[in-house]
Amino acid sequence: MRTSQAAQGVSTQNVNTLTQQSNITFLRRKEVEAMTGLSRSYIYASMAEGTFPNNVSVGLKGVRWVQSEIHTWCLEKLKNRK
Repeated sequence: MRTSQAAQGVSTQNVNTLTQQSNITFLRRKEVEAMTGLSRSYIYASMAEGTFPNNVSVGLKGVRWVQSEIHTWCLEKLKNRK
């Protein structure tokens, strides 16, 4: 299965570049659901398949998604529609 760059997440090498170039915004799951129109179960299943951006641990039980990765994923979906 082909995995998109957005689904792969940000490499460690690119983290420094991202933090220097822009402000990173983290999204809660509900915000990701609202932005994409996807359900919680579909988001996690797609992450497991490698077709959706991975989340970032922000604490013992907290996870967030990088807004720019979700935005890139949405743009890729638009680009690939028929």
